[in-house]
Amino acid sequence: MKTRSLVWAGLLAALLSVIAMAPGPTARAADSQRRLSPPTRLVQSSARNLNGAPAGRPSQPGNPLPGITEQEFEFFRIGLDDFLEVEDAAEGLGPAFNGLSCAQCHATPAIGGISPVSEVHAGRVDQNGNFTVLGGDTMFHLFSLPDQQCQPRVPREANVFARRIPIPLFGAGLVEAIADETIRAREDPGDRNADGISGRAAVVVDVASGRERVGRFGWKAQHATLLTFGADAYRNEMGITNDLFRTEVGAGIDPERLDLCDPAADPEDSLEPLTGLRGIDAFEAFMKFLAPLERGPVNETVIRGETLFSAIGCIHCHVPMMVTAESPNPVFDRREVFLFSDLLLHDVATGDGIPQASALAHEIRTPALWGLRHRRPLLHDGSAANPEQAVLRHGNEAQRSADSYRRLSEEDKSALLAFLDSL
Repeated sequence: MKTRSLVWAGLLAALLSVIAMAPGPTARAADSQRRLSPPTRLVQSSARNLNGAPAGRPSQPGNPLPGITEQEFEFFRIGLDDFLEVEDAAEGLGPAFNGLSCAQCHATPAIGGISPVSEVHAGRVDQNGNFTVLGGDTMFHLFSLPDQQCQPRVPREANVFARRIPIPLFGAGLVEAIADETIRAREDPGDRNADGISGRAAVVVDVASGRERVGRFGWKAQHATLLTFGADAYRNEMGITNDLFRTEVGAGIDPERLDLCDPAADPEDSLEPLTGLRGIDAFEAFMKFLAPLERGPVNETVIRGETLFSAIGCIHCHVPMMVTAESPNPVFDRREVFLFSDLLLHDVATGDGIPQASALAHEIRTPALWGLRHRRPLLHDGSAANPEQAVLRHGNEAQRSADSYRRLSEEDKSALLAFLDSL
């Protein structure tokens, strides 16, 4: 990582120290939440900001979590600095890559958000439906270092193509703090209750710990922890190898050629002398302490729309609230997380045809809806321009809900969409 500008760091710290002063969210135990009736839970959700603070308290996108310590804020600041850093070949960029910095893809409405940039994935499916990985990987990088001798090219035999846009990172630390058992408690792969919904947990091996965990990050829930999620992106998106992912990747490019194209020795991510942190540690800290986006204005129409969202069954997958596990850190200890996702894999007819980790080709992890009003386009490939288009694309496990939406009156549809636009 580059040596940081002390002037920039000082200004950034001063700015963020102002926005970090909001008090922490109120924790509630999961069993007390379950005792509330669904309408009560819905109204309570509408009455609070998604970052846990009471509705009406001002907050800016990109804030750190309320209540973090000075040391945690410093780690957050260092991580933000690293997110903004533009990499070059001398520091390990490439030889194949999709972007020059984290912020290039995670920028709207603040650092940690989204962008219209999309990855390209491809593969081949035979007449029996069997998927084949071509060139050793399903992702084909958009760019490469001059003279482009290591530019991945989609093979002619590929017949499945998919694009994936960035997922926002706001509130990621709270998502990481949800226990595996909490996620698994909601899975029903055999549809025992015959409601047509058969979500399942994405069980993966976390590279950082070597342990079997429940994945929750990425469109395919391919990662369980922020350290591994960030390290994977550092290597796959920018071509910077690190302690967790130590070899370069480039679909269809043999290892010997990759070595010739890459001037930096692997692993390319190293300890920063000023902080004692690796780049992947800084990324983890930024994502861990990044607050969820604040809820938009809530009125009677929004509350009615949320009731309709529940009535037509959307909450079976887009679960309004989950609770984090016990933690010695009060910022993460038994916190209500209004993410509107069960973090499970589902087939809702929007899958991209590419299997990855534990996820099958047709499965997608339920996207969290908090911060939805700041996101356009929608769905994994950006093919939906607005929430209504996304709703109408749903099928299979979500067919009943999509059909119920179609049967709503125009007034009720408007209320439901107003609710979604308040998130």
